[in-house]
Amino acid sequence: MTAAHAQRRDLAVPPRDAEHTELHPDLNRAHVRFINLGKTYDGTVHALQGIDLAIQRGEVFGIIGRSGAGKSSLIRTINRLEQPSSGRVLIDQVDIGDFDEDHLVALRRRIGMIFQHFNLMSAKTVWQNVELPLKVAGVPKLQREQKVRELLELVGLNDKHQAYPAQLSGGQKQRVGIARALVHDPQILLCDEATSALDPETTQSILGLLREINRRLGLTIVLITHEMAVIREICDRVVVLEHGRIVEQGPVWQVFGDPQHEVSKTLLAPLQQGLPPELQARLQDLPTLAEAAVVLRVQFTGSATDEPDLAALFSALGGRVRLLHGGVERIQGHALGQLLLAVSGSDHGADALRQRAGRFAQQVEVLGYVA
Repeated sequence: MTAAHAQRRDLAVPPRDAEHTELHPDLNRAHVRFINLGKTYDGTVHALQGIDLAIQRGEVFGIIGRSGAGKSSLIRTINRLEQPSSGRVLIDQVDIGDFDEDHLVALRRRIGMIFQHFNLMSAKTVWQNVELPLKVAGVPKLQREQKVRELLELVGLNDKHQAYPAQLSGGQKQRVGIARALVHDPQILLCDEATSALDPETTQSILGLLREINRRLGLTIVLITHEMAVIREICDRVVVLEHGRIVEQGPVWQVFGDPQHEVSKTLLAPLQQGLPPELQARLQDLPTLAEAAVVLRVQFTGSATDEPDLAALFSALGGRVRLLHGGVERIQGHALGQLLLAVSGSDHGADALRQRAGRFAQQVEVLGYVA
């Protein structure tokens, strides 16, 4: 094990007695643990209520919710930028709730953070922005130079080391922010809406960089966002917040494939392939012509171990099967998606078609008929 790896693993925290560190054995491996966490502002605004959550070491964990759901309040309790009103936050089974200022400084040097609006110093170069936390910590010059050089290479900004923030694109500014967050070899990286100010192409490149950092350095990444597309792209597990409470959580494929709460469904709606407007206008509750086609919504939630057998599905439906809309994608090795099918000329009625399609998909719905 290298010295850098050992440094990342050994978080500088004060010892606590067994009463404070004893947890259920299944939770002892958790890197970050919230226990009945609450946060109240001004004595009346309940930003967080009853949060129980375990984030495992080395995973990319997503926190999503609408504006005001409590995402930022939750993530900022990990480095004590927010002090909980009740409950506990444990890192490596150590309660950080009563850390003094010295221990908070040590803790925050082991928890990197990147922000939506970059928070760079405009009068300093890229090199100086990354180097600054090391200078503040009193790191010798040669060590600072080596670390900054390594990090700029990692984030792909070697050729921009003398540039100023005003000369950089949004994606380049965020890469500087990522490099700066890594200067102390953190165990945990917090991402506060880190891609919200970026265009879609740049967002993809930043998420790719975060995935690479997660794989190469073994960091635990905790990411908050209001965009389900970001969660799908990078996260292993996700928790959905609403009014400061957890309303749903699980592996990303599971929440995407079969969301249980209305908030999750609402957040996923922009990614769902709904009924095209021109088809919706033609759809009827009852067939008006003998040759009317039955329209089926066939959904794959990822719970089946086999790949969707579309040939067998179409054969079981009989008649002429047309794909109107939809598609299937893979998330974490699970096939998810939906197909909108029009079935005409079949010997089977609508209910029988629904039952037959149900042999090959997890959810099937008869939407109506089209001529």
